[in-house]
Amino acid sequence: MTARTVIRRGLRLLALALAVVVALAGLVAVALRVQFTGAPAAWAKSTGNDALWLGHMWVDGRRTEEDVEKLAVRLRATGIKDLYVHSGPFNQDGTLDPAKYPNAGNFVKWVHARLPAVRVSAWLGQKVDGVLDLDDPASRANVLASVAAVMKQGFDGVHYNFEPIGDGDTEFLDLLERTRQHTRLLSTSTPQIEPYPGMRLAARAVLAHDKYWSPGYFGQVAARVDQVAVMTYDSATPAQSLYGGYVARQAGLALDLVPDGTALLIGAPAYHDHGVQWADAAESVAMAAEGARLALSDHGRRERFGLALYVDFAATEEDWKEYMTRWR
Repeated sequence: MTARTVIRRGLRLLALALAVVVALAGLVAVALRVQFTGAPAAWAKSTGNDALWLGHMWVDGRRTEEDVEKLAVRLRATGIKDLYVHSGPFNQDGTLDPAKYPNAGNFVKWVHARLPAVRVSAWLGQKVDGVLDLDDPASRANVLASVAAVMKQGFDGVHYNFEPIGDGDTEFLDLLERTRQHTRLLSTSTPQIEPYPGMRLAARAVLAHDKYWSPGYFGQVAARVDQVAVMTYDSATPAQSLYGGYVARQAGLALDLVPDGTALLIGAPAYHDHGVQWADAAESVAMAAEGARLALSDHGRRERFGLALYVDFAATEEDWKEYMTRWR
């Protein structure tokens, strides 16, 4: 066999592989577009169990009581019940310097005075890909000690956001279980659920980490918390209808996996710096709301279900308008 023959065969195999990838991508696109069809039920909307991620400036002293008053005025007209305020990140060994949240106690007090029905959780996390090792028992012990310390500021709960957590990570499950001794309200954000069989392994091969969790592992996490927020953004879908279908798919899967006693929140992208223009155009609060409504309509009424807006400091007036008109 000549070198030219080997090259020809190699090119044919490459072309075949590319054709298969394109065909599979086309099938997924068609499936997502089908998910985004029909009209949601009139009742499929906010039940007053929504959430909002807040930036670090609320606890480091850059925001004042006057700023909290302005925030309260906006939130009174919404269905937002939970605030996740960024109070970390953890250090590499799992410790957390209290100097990172000097104004946390005041912030919680100001919110409770103005919005007594709204709960405030400390949003805590760190990258775990070579920065924080949650497999290390000492690091997990430090995280728990840090949680105990931050809860003394008056927070109602803890909201974890560690990325990336691999599918099947038992150490993360252990951390969730042990965090229970420090807080009555425990929530976590999660990666997306594997949309269709085979996609988790394919994405892992490309990214070298899990973009998706398997349904089984997602269910294990959801069973250990009071609230689970699926980060249904950065989906890589190139069109609004596909993103809406993607959210509907994610929400539908989650509705079947999350226990009735656990609140399910669907992350809605109130930010506009995806890095590529087509992603900014495709993903929006409006499309997330529409996808969530379609999934809820198919599943049936569920009280503990809402949108979680990410994130306050990037949200525009248009984002808030879309939330109020498409979800409220």
